Amino acid sequence: MNPDAHTIWRGPRWALAILLAALGMLGPFSIDTYLPAFAGIARSIGASPAEMQQTLSAYLFGFAFMNLFHGALSDSFGRRPVVLTGLAVFTAASIGCALASSIGTLVLFRALQGLSTGAGIVVSRAVIRDMFPPDQAQRMMSQVTIFFGVAPALAPMVGGWLFVHADWHSIFWLLAAIGVLLFTANWRYLPETLHLDHRQPFNPRHLMRGYLALGSSPRFLLLALASGVPFNGMFLYVLSAPAFLGEHMGLAPTEFFWFFMLTIGGIMGGAWTSGRLAGRIEPKRQIRYGFSVMLSMSLLNLVTNLLWTPQPWWALPPLGLFAFGWALMVPVVTLMVLDLFPERRGMASSLQAFIGSTANGLVAGVIAPLVMHSTAALAVTSTLLMSVGLVAWRVVRHRWPETGRAHAH
Repeated sequence: MNPDAHTIWRGPRWALAILLAALGMLGPFSIDTYLPAFAGIARSIGASPAEMQQTLSAYLFGFAFMNLFHGALSDSFGRRPVVLTGLAVFTAASIGCALASSIGTLVLFRALQGLSTGAGIVVSRAVIRDMFPPDQAQRMMSQVTIFFGVAPALAPMVGGWLFVHADWHSIFWLLAAIGVLLFTANWRYLPETLHLDHRQPFNPRHLMRGYLALGSSPRFLLLALASGVPFNGMFLYVLSAPAFLGEHMGLAPTEFFWFFMLTIGGIMGGAWTSGRLAGRIEPKRQIRYGFSVMLSMSLLNLVTNLLWTPQPWWALPPLGLFAFGWALMVPVVTLMVLDLFPERRGMASSLQAFIGSTANGLVAGVIAPLVMHSTAALAVTSTLLMSVGLVAWRVVRHRWPETGRAHAH
C-alpha cells in the first residue's frame, strides 16, 4: 500500500470507485457490444461467418496477450501513464473499426482494441491495493466487480439496440466516445498511486525473474484459476444467448432482457454482499459461501436440464443465483492473488487477467460453439467450468491451510 495514500485522493471514495469500475468494465463491454450485429456487419462488408469469428478471436487474443504486460509496465512507469496510453489507443482503434470497409481492416483494429483495453482492468486492481488496506480494498473491489460482471450482460443489449435503430458503425462510434470520456476523466482525476520507492526496474532480466517467480508459484496459479475460470460458467450462457434464449427457450429477442436482468441482479447482489461482509467474516468463509452457491445452482441446473425440457421460468433463475455466488467470492480471491507478491501487484494483476481472459477466449472461440446446440450440454459445460475453480480453491486450502484466514497487509 502507498504510505501517502490518504493524501493522494481527497475526493469521496465512491467517486474513485466509479472511475476504477468504468476502467474495469471497458474490456468486457467492448468484447460483446457488437455481437448482435455479427450478421449485419458480415453482409455490409462481404465477410463470411468464419471471417467474422476472426474479429472476435483477434480481440480476445490481443486482450489476453497484452494483459501479460500492462501490469509490469505500470509497476515500472506508474499506473497513470499506462491507463492513459491504453485509453488513447483504444479510442483510435474504435474509430478505425467504425470506418472499416473490409474484414481485414476490421480484424486489425479489433486486435488493436484488444491489445489496449486490458490496461483498465489490470491497472485498476493494482490501484485499489495501492490505495486501501485489505478490508477497505475488498469493499472497493466488490464495487468494481459489479461493473465488470454487468458489462458482458449489458453490452449485447446496448449493441443490439444501436444496430436496430442506427447501424453497426454506431456501435464502434459509441465505444470511441466512451474512450474519449474515460481518457478525459482519468486525465483530470486519476492520481498516480504507485509510490516512487515501489517502482520496479524496467529491464528484460528483472521482468523475466518476476514472471518466473509468479508463474512457478502453485498457489498463485491455483488462486488465479479459482478467480478467473468460474466466471465462464455464466459467460458461456451470455455467449450462447441467441441459441439458448431464442432456440431453446423460445424467447423473442425483445424478451432476452429477462436473462440479462437476472444475471445482472445476481452480480450486483453478490458484489454488494461481498462488500458488506468485508472485515466481518474470514475471507475463506466468504469464498466457501460463494462456491457453495455456485455448486448448488450448477447441480440444480444440470439435473433439471437432463430430466426435463427447459422452460424459462425455472431455467433462468439458477443462472442469476450462480452469478450471485461468483460475485460473492471473486473480490476476495482477487485480493489474495495481488497480496501474494505485494512488490509486484501490477504484474500479479496482469497474469491473473491473462489467465482469466485466456479462459474467456477459449470458451468464446472453441467451447461455446460446440455446446450451444443443447441445454444439457450447456449445463454440463457450465458445471465443469465452475468445478475448475472449486477444485483449485480446495487444493489451495489443503496445501496452504493459512490461506484465507486474514488478508495480507
